[in-house]
Amino acid sequence: MLNGKKVLLGVSGGIAAYKAIALTSKLTQAGANVKVVMTKSATEFVTPLSFQAISRNEVYIDTFDEKDPNKIAHIDLADWPDFILLAPATANLIGRIANGLADDMLTTIMLATEAPVYIAPAMNVHMYQHPAVKRNMQTLDNWGYHFIEPGEGYLACGYVGKGRLEEPEQIVRLLEQQFQSRQHLTGKKILISAGPTREAIDPVRFFTNHSSGKMGYALAEEASKEGAQVYLVSGPTSLETPKHVNRFDVVTAEEMFQQMNRLYGEMDIVISAAAVADYRPVEFHQQKLKKQPNNLSIELERTRDILEYLGGQKQDQYLVGFAAESQHLIEYGKEKITKKNLDAIVINDISRIDIGFQSDQNEVTFLTKDGKENHINQNSKNEIAKQILLFIDQELRKD
Repeated sequence: MLNGKKVLLGVSGGIAAYKAIALTSKLTQAGANVKVVMTKSATEFVTPLSFQAISRNEVYIDTFDEKDPNKIAHIDLADWPDFILLAPATANLIGRIANGLADDMLTTIMLATEAPVYIAPAMNVHMYQHPAVKRNMQTLDNWGYHFIEPGEGYLACGYVGKGRLEEPEQIVRLLEQQFQSRQHLTGKKILISAGPTREAIDPVRFFTNHSSGKMGYALAEEASKEGAQVYLVSGPTSLETPKHVNRFDVVTAEEMFQQMNRLYGEMDIVISAAAVADYRPVEFHQQKLKKQPNNLSIELERTRDILEYLGGQKQDQYLVGFAAESQHLIEYGKEKITKKNLDAIVINDISRIDIGFQSDQNEVTFLTKDGKENHINQNSKNEIAKQILLFIDQELRKD
């Protein structure tokens, strides 16, 4: 999957820099064309000559070392790669990038590039847990950077904990999985619903729920990055439309049904991540309801079950639902797969305040119709989305 890929490897100044030499070797063996950019601190741990010998490319360190008068080196390097890999990424490098600094060759390239960026942190366990480092990593995650989680174990400083640079073999394996997923989603048409719906009571008030739409938008963004043609049907949110995604705005459950049904027949994959209202007011009051001295009763009626309807109309589509549950998660998930004729369902626990609605984090279980349970540990919603799409791709290739 990495054969022929152009990889810009950024190496910063930590003891784990010695692993970057092995990483360069592994990437080269996988067929990648690797160019290395080192911070000056990195040269205190390993020599540029080591990377040059393995990559067979010049190593870059100094922003002002312009060897070719026809090119601006840092701009040329920013435009060159298929993706950038920062390994090891120290707390200092992560902080400088997150705050938009451009005080050396590597950080200048990072401001100028539009290539996907993968970051493999390496630092002391306490540094990794520091609020400033966490904030900086969250900033980069929000910008769409991808993190390769550090491993746990004995660290060079003598501590035992999380912060050790992931092994080169595993980094290469994770990158290959990313590109394998993208290759298989190219040309696929994917329909995704996201966000809440609103059911009006009068011109002022409406019923809704706590859904932010972040999970559905993350799925749309990652599916687009992986080569899919994405159609996003969105309830009211404040989120920006991901690049290259076709967005259709709706408000009510009925509007969402109509739009989903209109697009459904042309799709290869359908993911229903929206939190659709189960009930709506029987009567819409044309004028604002005035405050009464007594309690107010509003009669509600069932809305159409969009997912169940799509399941009944399913032909060749791979249909995935979402289940926000507070108890008996797997049991209820299996029931919904059968009742709604789904191929898979994504289950998340809404009783936890650290994930789910409004949060940037989630933790889910991807449950298939044949009973396979794939648990995805807590991570950013974009990382969760990538794993969900990877599982869908694997299920499609089985068929």
